Amino acid sequence: MFSPEKVDFSTISRALRSHLNHAEFQLAAGLLGGLHIAQTIEHLEALDATEAALAYRLLDKQTAVLVFQELDAPVQADLVRALQSQIVIDAFAQLPAAGRVALLDELPAMVATKLLAGLPTATRQETGILLGYPESSAGRAMSPDFISTHPQLSVAETLERISARLGNCENAQHILVIDDERRLLGTIKLSELLTEPAGTTIGELCTQSPVVQACEPETSAARVVVDRKAGMLPVLDREDRLLGVLTLPMAIAILEDAEERRSAYGSGTDPLFRPYLGTPLRHLVKARVIWLLVLAIGATLTVKVLSSFEQTLESMVVLSLFIPLIVGIGGNTGNQAATTVTRALAMGDVRGSDFWRVLMREVRIGAVLGLCLGAIALVVAGSIFELRIGLVIGISLVALCSIAAAVGGVMPIIGKFFKVDPAVFSNPFISTFVDAAGLIVYLSVAVLILG
Repeated sequence: MFSPEKVDFSTISRALRSHLNHAEFQLAAGLLGGLHIAQTIEHLEALDATEAALAYRLLDKQTAVLVFQELDAPVQADLVRALQSQIVIDAFAQLPAAGRVALLDELPAMVATKLLAGLPTATRQETGILLGYPESSAGRAMSPDFISTHPQLSVAETLERISARLGNCENAQHILVIDDERRLLGTIKLSELLTEPAGTTIGELCTQSPVVQACEPETSAARVVVDRKAGMLPVLDREDRLLGVLTLPMAIAILEDAEERRSAYGSGTDPLFRPYLGTPLRHLVKARVIWLLVLAIGATLTVKVLSSFEQTLESMVVLSLFIPLIVGIGGNTGNQAATTVTRALAMGDVRGSDFWRVLMREVRIGAVLGLCLGAIALVVAGSIFELRIGLVIGISLVALCSIAAAVGGVMPIIGKFFKVDPAVFSNPFISTFVDAAGLIVYLSVAVLILG
């Protein structure tokens, strides 16, 4: 038997799969028992749903609860579907409120109802409050776990309140000051509270804090937390009553998920939010096939453009050699602009009111890029073929880069106006539009110059 600390991941993974597939459960349990929590999570996430369920059953109860809390929500959902045992229900109850909501979103209604029914009344009500807010909102992602005090209380009285909650609250570094109607008055750090005289009232010490409404997008709220380097952001309802908090670790996780989503959409696939090796084949196919169909339908427009200029291409075959170059540069220019503006939208640097500024800025950027690339193409193509061919390529690149950059720059803004994810809206449209526009520009310039 080898020591897990001295063996690489692949060797342990192969051994674990072999033990599970050959029903050698005692050996598999021994192997899992020698792993750290982080290693156990890595190996469970690399298994398919059936193997992961078998391996999870072999963990002792305490380890199983700790592991379950750290797994991604889709992997947790696979385990719940496969097991639906008491140990999973216990682990579910110990998740933070936002973690329970994320898992319930992944489960069928019947399974979710069963899990909710197994929760204590107070925990079930707490979870139900978060489920009442829209998906991807700050209210859905917040934690109702915080410590509050009142302005009329003294430092000594507040410290007594904190000591009573300290063991049951993870977000104790910032104390929220509220009135009798739960309206937020300010915050104070625990470290500052400990240095103040015992008789000082909290109203003298608390300071204003940035806040967010529960219905605002979770990414906007997370960006506020990260940009301000705040340890906690209070979440309020429409009457400014305190509902919960968004902490820095939660905000970082939200922004990481958003970046994964944008990256996936930019590559023409749906985000997985789970490890690649542990993702069922049908999910991988589903994540890609819709985008391929959309892009294939868009490509028919390019075919239509080529058929319209069929005689031009037949009379001068050399033009067809440069079609991949024209289409590729146009698409890359548009995607560069879209990626830059999408990130600026996410960071709050660009808003919908900046439409015309972004449009004119990207036209100028595209023109400069087109002049640089067009000059090179003019020299290279002109020396290899003839000057007229080089002139066609050069002029086409100037025009196309200007168009592609302008379209790529404004598409994310248009997408946000229609409340569509800019990454989802931009890239398929750019791929379709720029390919067709590039061919129209290129072949039209060829007709004008070559006759």
